[in-house]
Amino acid sequence: MAREFSIGRAVKQLFGLSGRVALVTGGASGIGLAAARALSAAGAQVVIADRALLSAELLAGIEGPHETLALTADIAQEAEVERIIAAVIDRHARLDILVNSAGIAIRDAAVNLGLEAWEKVLAVNLTGSFLCARIAARAMIAGERGGSIVNLASIMGLSGGGLYPNVSYQASKGAIVNMTRALAVEWAPHGIRVNAVAPTYVRTPFIAPLLAQPDLVRRIEELTPLRRLADPEEVAAAILFLSGPGAAMVTGHTLPVDGGFLAQ
Repeated sequence: MAREFSIGRAVKQLFGLSGRVALVTGGASGIGLAAARALSAAGAQVVIADRALLSAELLAGIEGPHETLALTADIAQEAEVERIIAAVIDRHARLDILVNSAGIAIRDAAVNLGLEAWEKVLAVNLTGSFLCARIAARAMIAGERGGSIVNLASIMGLSGGGLYPNVSYQASKGAIVNMTRALAVEWAPHGIRVNAVAPTYVRTPFIAPLLAQPDLVRRIEELTPLRRLADPEEVAAAILFLSGPGAAMVTGHTLPVDGGFLAQ
């Protein structure tokens, strides 16, 4: 007798996150907030960490079966990362998913970029992502359930080009790509998968100065085979896939969400 197929059951098995606990850094806006919403809608208990304080109204707008917890933290500080992950474990007794979405950019020509600016970008984008991944992995290893870590790279981490000088951002995102590979190999024996997404230009507050320049936006659209910028929800969908059971055999990869930008 043929087994009855249920698309709803299949979707839940591949993408459902019921019983999982997820921490999203940089979750107050943009891609991080979209990822938090997607993970929550899939059934995960979500904790957001950001330097900005999230409003009650914003938190109430994150739909899902569980209340979303918000914490303030500077992920470039090891003690702050220790504190927020300890808070997650204290509240939920586990951590299954980490989304490293926090990031900054200081756009300037390399010959003019000061050491302080260079170090500030790397401290958040690279060191902060490493600290969160390392401390989260310790919790996942202790819990003996494995887990999933999704880092935020960028098309700028896979290409030296760009529409304006941004060397510290590009360097940090290139390092994220190879850090993702290295951690995936090291932590695979513990059942921890480590992947990254590499978005194109995304319509978020992060690129507000660019969005205010119509000629520049048109140039990006011309350079993109799909002829448009991405929306944060489209990046969040890729993060949701990499976070869940549908990607159980995927680790060490960087998934471009770029409208074909890097295929050229």
